Amino acid sequence: MISQIIISFFQIIIILALAPLLSGIIKKIKAFFQIRKGASVFQPYYDIAKLLRKDSVVSENVSWIFHAAPVISFAAVLTAGLIVPVFISDMPFSFAGDLIAVIYLFALARFFTALASLDAGSSFGGMGGSREMFVASMVEPALMLSIFAVALNVGSTNLSQISQIVSAMGLSAISPYHLLAFVAFFIIAIAETGRIPVDNPATHLELTMIHEAMILEYSGKQLAIVELGAMVKQLLVFSLLANIFFPWGIANDVGFVNMAIALIVFLIKIIVLGALMAIVETSTAKWRLFRLPDLLSVSLMLSFLSIVSFIIVKGG
Repeated sequence: MISQIIISFFQIIIILALAPLLSGIIKKIKAFFQIRKGASVFQPYYDIAKLLRKDSVVSENVSWIFHAAPVISFAAVLTAGLIVPVFISDMPFSFAGDLIAVIYLFALARFFTALASLDAGSSFGGMGGSREMFVASMVEPALMLSIFAVALNVGSTNLSQISQIVSAMGLSAISPYHLLAFVAFFIIAIAETGRIPVDNPATHLELTMIHEAMILEYSGKQLAIVELGAMVKQLLVFSLLANIFFPWGIANDVGFVNMAIALIVFLIKIIVLGALMAIVETSTAKWRLFRLPDLLSVSLMLSFLSIVSFIIVKGG
């Protein structure tokens, strides 16, 4: 029991430590493809430290929801970090939730962030909140179906069991429905992390912002919590991509050497995924809001095709 608590605590520390680094790596790779020098990969750490030293400027019209939303959203995303396998597949708290629990924790964080954007009374905040809910209504079904296609092959929606069984299957796990589910989830990851062509995390144009419009009223320590929560969510989404579809290299038992190797492999995986995300961002332009259903419906269609392919391959 004590070892399980230590592993859970260590995973949370790893998630908090690597989340800003992943964001910095993506920005650095994007700068490389845009023929710019770009900021250091450690710049997100400096930004969060700077925000934590500043006081928050809060409107007098906001209620307790505005103050509670960053903490609740951050706590929900961090709780999901106790269920998502990162460097070890046998998560101590995996019994408490599975795929559906992770999706609902992400939805809880999104709901309170959108609620806080409405609470401030800002027109841009309300616009960002409505756009976020519009995107979420298409993202969440496709997110569930894409992983569910892999869960069908395993026979469980428990993320730890999916990671363990798929890693034990080796290369035989690679199949048409597996690859279709991966492509569907990758498209969803773009939307879930607010990346181009769905959203632009670096924009300052209020009319095109989605996530940034919702947090426009935050500053200081509250903004630091919101930004760190978004980075943690991004890392967890990438972790699902890495350890559900390609879990090879993850530690299946508790051991210092195995976990150290698994941590290095995990770091390589998220760097590769970050590079792929940066390539997608630099090679495409941001789409208009009303074109997003075309992209997200492709993900939903691929998820359905993945399930149908599984039924055909397995003989119904």
